[in-house]
This record gives sequence, C-alpha cells and structure tokens, in this order.
Amino acid sequence: MFVIKNITMIYNMDKSEKVYALGGFDLTLPDSGLIGIIGPSGSGKSTLMYCLSTLKKPTEGQIVYNGKELTALSDHEREDLRRNEFGFVFQRHFLVPYMSALDNVVVAAAEYSGKMVEKAKGLLEGFGLGEKEYHKRPAQLSGGQRQRTAIARAMINDPKVLFADEPTAALDHDNAFAVMDVLKDYAGTKLVLVITHDRSILKQADRVIEMWDGNLGGERNGDVI
Repeated sequence: MFVIKNITMIYNMDKSEKVYALGGFDLTLPDSGLIGIIGPSGSGKSTLMYCLSTLKKPTEGQIVYNGKELTALSDHEREDLRRNEFGFVFQRHFLVPYMSALDNVVVAAAEYSGKMVEKAKGLLEGFGLGEKEYHKRPAQLSGGQRQRTAIARAMINDPKVLFADEPTAALDHDNAFAVMDVLKDYAGTKLVLVITHDRSILKQADRVIEMWDGNLGGERNGDVI
C-alpha cells in the first residue's frame, strides 16, 4: 500500500518562476487492483508515477510504501526495491532489437535458469504469442505483440506493483484493449497503475484518479466511466 502525504514536485527551483508539477496533495493506494490515473499532458500524472516508483524524488512530502519511507531510502535501497518489487511498462516497448522476444523477457529475470525460460514462455503464451514468435526479433513482431512482450518482461519477476505509463498510446483499439485485459488480470492480486490520457481504456479500472495542473481533480469508479 502507498500512503502519500503532501507530495510536491517543483522544477526550476533556482529560477523566479517555479514550475509545480505536483502541487501538494494526499493520496492512498491499495495493495491490489487496476488504478487509472488520467489527465491531459502536463497534468503531473507521469511525474507522480516517477515519484512513486522512486525514479524521481519529490521536492517535499512523504511517500510510504508498505511501511517504508521511500524518500529516506539510499540509492542502493531504491534500486533493490525497483528490481525486486516494481515492474515498468512504457508507451515505447524498449525491447532490445537484436534479441528474440523470448530473450527480451528472460533478460529481465532476477536470475537466468531453465525455470525462468519456461516461465517466460508461459507468459508469452498467455499473451497470445506462441512458439513461432519466441524467436522473432522485435522488428518481426506487430505493434501489439511487441507491447505484450514488454509486459511479459515487466512481469517476469512477479512485481508487487506494475507501473504502466501510456502503455496503449501507440496501439490500435483492438490491441489496446487486449493489453488492458492482460493488465486487469494481473491486477487481481497485484497493484497496477495505468497512466493515460485515454479514458476509454479504463473501463475495467477499479478506480480512476483524475489530475489537473499537478493536483487531484476527482475520482470515479471504473464502472461509471
């Protein structure tokens, strides 16, 4: 669970006109479920994700994750947390171009073993990529296949929190909804945070948080969007 208190992110601190990416607000997030964070460009939603995932440190405020004050952790402790408990999916798949789909998933595993190779195959198969796709390089896969491979890579270590920043922005609607189906299934026992500007992909969300100008604009249940 995340407990966020008075989270503030200010850019251009040394200049007369400071930019408040996050304006100072409180927020609590559960241990599991599909949570959508929606807002226009510049609303602060991606900055919030970067702070929660320890990729950025807020200017002020507290972020407590399962009893740990994230802003007080050392660089090494934050790296361990990201490696062991967090997973990341981005708008761009960031697959290694010279590796096969299977190798792109296995390379992110905490350890290389036959067991992890079989797990990677199982993940890919569950996402609709069969044996004929295992050995294809990213350029030989469709956009939807590449993104599903990236999600499999993010899930290989069973992260407790999956951060997805605009994971469907580069996909057509059919592939976008297929990706969201995968994320919804994973959110049954884990926390999945989806950052997006597209309200249509959040129909299955357990909770939707709206952001405007670095602050919370409101919340709705996913089934009423």
